[in-house]
Amino acid sequence: MTSASPLKRYNTFSHELKRVFGCKVQRISVDAGFTCPNRDGSLDTEGCIFCGGHGSGSHGIRRDLTIAAQLEDGKEVMRRKYRASRFIAYFQAYSNTYDSVVRLRELFSGALAVPDIAGLIIATRPDCLPGEVLGYLRELSRQTYLWLELGIQTMYDRSLEMINRRHDHACSVDAIQRATSCGLRVCAHIILGLPGETREEMLAMAGELNRLGVNGVKLHLLHVMKGTLLAEMFERGEFTVMGRDEYAGIICDFLELLDPRILIHRLTGDGGHDNLIAPLWSLKKFEILNLIDAEMERRGTCQGTKFSP
Repeated sequence: MTSASPLKRYNTFSHELKRVFGCKVQRISVDAGFTCPNRDGSLDTEGCIFCGGHGSGSHGIRRDLTIAAQLEDGKEVMRRKYRASRFIAYFQAYSNTYDSVVRLRELFSGALAVPDIAGLIIATRPDCLPGEVLGYLRELSRQTYLWLELGIQTMYDRSLEMINRRHDHACSVDAIQRATSCGLRVCAHIILGLPGETREEMLAMAGELNRLGVNGVKLHLLHVMKGTLLAEMFERGEFTVMGRDEYAGIICDFLELLDPRILIHRLTGDGGHDNLIAPLWSLKKFEILNLIDAEMERRGTCQGTKFSP
């Protein structure tokens, strides 16, 4: 038995938000000016090889505005585009727990004070969760609807080293276990298509997420962005990116193996028209999602069909 959402064969985060809040809820990405230990010299200054100058996945954010102004700007867009009535502040760019609790309290409390902000999503690295920060997040989770997003990326230490992540999988496991033991909702980020990882290895990560007991997952296609070390590797011909049909097939395989209780926050994404080098087919996000839906329908399967507790 699965927890698949209505009209979908997998358990969507959007359906969960509708269930919790009883209305259309949209995320608004904000940039609070964080950095990360992989860029400020604590671990390295180069960053992960896929990460651009403003943090992975953070294109389109108005960095010239205050947090409150970013949220107000985003609310207008989301109301027009999706007819949303409530919103979640998504602290996305870089590592959003990489500061003092005093500073975090100021930022997160300020976001929650903006009208119609119903909760927070806080994205960070597994190695940026000291005890005092985790304690504050536990306190915050009792006050508002809260998700902690952890950039796991892969469970293979050789791949983590290759992408210059500067932490190992044991660090990710520890962070997930400490966060879930505090009662936090944890969403793990996984990148599919990293150089050197086989299809079988990618699919094995579904079993690891099941084992770790995460509450949600974001599956990312590997994007090659301008100005990154990954782009230099790509231009030298050191790896290739997945084709559209191949990616859709892997996503369907992954979903079949995944515990049906895990919420799907994302199945694909785009890197932004201005900075994306490859794969360009990923810019047509809804075509890919439709392809995934059609393939699950063709198979007659859904999330958790092949899950073994």
